Order: sequence, then C-alpha cells, then structure tokens
Amino acid sequence: MSMMQEFKNFALKGNVMDLAVGVIIGGAFSTIVNSVVKDLIMPVVGLATGGLDFSNLFVRLGHIPPTFKGNPDSYKDLQTAGVAVFGYGSFITVLINFIILAFIIFLMVKFINNLRKPHEEAPNAPTPEDVLLLREIRDELKKTPRV
Repeated sequence: MSMMQEFKNFALKGNVMDLAVGVIIGGAFSTIVNSVVKDLIMPVVGLATGGLDFSNLFVRLGHIPPTFKGNPDSYKDLQTAGVAVFGYGSFITVLINFIILAFIIFLMVKFINNLRKPHEEAPNAPTPEDVLLLREIRDELKKTPRV
C-alpha cells in the first residue's frame, strides 16, 4: 500500500473527520466564550470590585524607553512599546475563560451521556394471580409421569 493511500485511509476515517469538525466548532465556541467573559462577566466583576480592570493589571519589569509616547499605566501601550511587563490581569481573564468553557463542555458531555444512557425500565409489576396459577399447573403437569 502506498503512503498516499495510507494517508487517504487515515484522513477519511470517521474519527479524524469528527475531530476536525470538533476543532472548528471549538474555535468558534471559544470566540463566544471570550465575548461572554470580556463583555458580560468582567464588567460585572469590575463593578463589584470598585471598577477594577483585570486586563490592565500588570507589573512593569523593563524600563520605559525615552521615545515612549503612550500612557505608562496602560498594559497595551507598554506592550506596544516593547517594554517587558508581567500581565497577570490578562492571565486572570484567560483563566476565567477557561473555567467557563470547561464548565460548558462538562454540561454538554453530561447532557450527551444522559441521552446515550439507556433509560432504566420501571420495576416489573407483580405477576397476576391467574398467571401464577397457570405456572403452578404447568409445573405439576411436567412432574406427572405420562402413560
């Protein structure tokens, strides 16, 4: 079997195609979660913490160049100028994104597992008396010798 044929067989297997679709949907889903965190959750957290903006929390590690024209308290301006900064606020935002995404995926997997799980049947109803009587008669007939 040629290498191209092996690759074609590998690439066209169901699992590979499912994985590709999952990665594409995951990328789009990640954009939605980022927007939820940035546009909905972080403003509420900022309001609750007295206007704290997580994306602008950093520690400056390097020196500001003399040609710097931006705001020395702005994480984005310092990054653009090439100043070494430790942006822990940005990390906190990404961590919140991850936790939300992981929780949503957990809920999705739990929902799908519940759909796949066979529904448990109701406990058997008690056997009616006439059926029990017929079973006893059948068993007695089996015991009696035939002539």
